[in-house]
Amino acid sequence: MSVFPTTWGRGLGVKIPAMNFQKIFVPIAAVVAFGSAWHFYGWPGVAAVVSVAVFWMLLHFSRMMQVLKRATNRPIGYVDSAVMLNAKLKRGATLLHVVARTRALGVLLSPKDTQPEMFRWTDNTDSHVTCTFVNGKLTHHVLLRPTPDDTVGTPDSAP
Repeated sequence: MSVFPTTWGRGLGVKIPAMNFQKIFVPIAAVVAFGSAWHFYGWPGVAAVVSVAVFWMLLHFSRMMQVLKRATNRPIGYVDSAVMLNAKLKRGATLLHVVARTRALGVLLSPKDTQPEMFRWTDNTDSHVTCTFVNGKLTHHVLLRPTPDDTVGTPDSAP
């Protein structure tokens, strides 16, 4: 859920949350589909709409289970390349899409069951990507790469 500052109210700092249209559109579309199916085809039309809805839910469920099955074989919070993950992440991606891309669950950094949720994926070079999710959508991600230690290998550090 993103927040936009208002231009009215003389800058009182009032924030209005953005509306999630899926919460309204999906139920309205379902009612329209059932109503149209009943009006044009009767019970066979309603049965067809129910079949399509169940098939759609099964497709999403099987995809989710496949992603989670692949994630069970990897350590939590591990990714092959944090730099490549950072380059491929897009704002608005769901947590399921990020888990599918990394093929691993992220390490939860925020307190459990609070918004926003923060997860971290780390690679072999200790580079890590920290992702912030609000309502399951990616809102922000940061790549941190370790800096080489300046004291190692310099002539001044020798005894």
